[in-house]
Amino acid sequence: MTTLIDRPASAAPQPRPLPKSARVGLADLIRAGLAGVVGRPTRAVLSALGIAIGVAAMVAVLGISAASQAELKAQLDKLGTNLLQVSAGKSFFGNETRLPKEVVEMVARIGSVRQASGTGAVPNVNVFRTDLSDARETGGISVLAAKLNLPETVGASVRSGTWLNGAIAKYPGVVLGHKAAEHLGIDKPGAQVWLGAQWFTVVGILDPVQLVPELDRAALVGWEVAEQKLRFDGHPSTVYERSDDDSVEQVREVLPGTVNPQSPNEVSVSRPSDALQAQITAQNTFATMFLGLGAVALLVGGVGVANTMVVSVLERRSEIGLRRALGAGRRQIRAQFLTEAVLLSGLGGLFGVLLGLGISIVWSVNSGWPITVPVVAIGAGVGASVLIGSLAGWFPAGKAAKLSPTEALATA
Repeated sequence: MTTLIDRPASAAPQPRPLPKSARVGLADLIRAGLAGVVGRPTRAVLSALGIAIGVAAMVAVLGISAASQAELKAQLDKLGTNLLQVSAGKSFFGNETRLPKEVVEMVARIGSVRQASGTGAVPNVNVFRTDLSDARETGGISVLAAKLNLPETVGASVRSGTWLNGAIAKYPGVVLGHKAAEHLGIDKPGAQVWLGAQWFTVVGILDPVQLVPELDRAALVGWEVAEQKLRFDGHPSTVYERSDDDSVEQVREVLPGTVNPQSPNEVSVSRPSDALQAQITAQNTFATMFLGLGAVALLVGGVGVANTMVVSVLERRSEIGLRRALGAGRRQIRAQFLTEAVLLSGLGGLFGVLLGLGISIVWSVNSGWPITVPVVAIGAGVGASVLIGSLAGWFPAGKAAKLSPTEALATA
């Protein structure tokens, strides 16, 4: 008889191996994550809202900034960047200087210059609606003598009426900039204004001049009538010239010496389009600042997602313990909760992208700007929300994965 003692060692009962955890596919992980998000809709919406606000702010700022820059660049392309402005500077001792009377003709003789024109400030002359107006209320309107080819040189257009011509320039006719016309309460030609203690007839009103905004608040009269009736000395105060696009810098270098060979340092040369370019740079600065605020909102949203996931782990310990007891591994538990956090943050980011695009499109339409879809902002918004969700869910997912089945079920 074989006894228990005589039984060979090979016949002893072997311990049953632990079941291996089944592999979970990506579709199953997403389905489980969505179930966790949908199961607590109010909490999920509030958590995703912080992410959505941050992403919407970033997308809207980038979209509005891109649309505004596209509008400014379109204006630059339309108006051109080849306009240079020459004005008298100051002498070595700080005294005001004057440009020569023939300066426009001198500039026009430069080889690469296509057009040259100019204006001359008429001092001590103001414009009023009537001869009974208060002399102190000038409205900041300046009186300028203008060359006949000024509009085509600076890119100005007449909104109503006509521009000065060879006949009008000899008589008391005036063309008003659009702000000057608004201040004087004149919306069409034919009215008369009190200019230099005499009546001038308004023959035209200009549209806004983007590159030369000083013309918007000016009353422009003919060169001859300014000399005859307004005691204008005939010296231009500002010269405008357009040259070939590839010759702008070369012309800029020779202008001071051409205008004043004896003292070129007393001549100031500028490019009006630089103001629009500076505006683009300023917008980039403000966009960067608002992007920082959006990033802060996104970070706060990430903290909200992390808090939601921590609470979710505490509330679902029984579920975690049951899954662990049925064979789910730590990696599966970690992947489940991490997927839930990424989905929660990603859905908030997707809603934020749509909201930000809507805001930027409405703003662009109301402002008359071209609608620009910031593809980079869309990708960055979704990517940032997914990254924030991953970081926010990593710690809670790790805590859930470390729970043993007995500990999870005992504390449930």
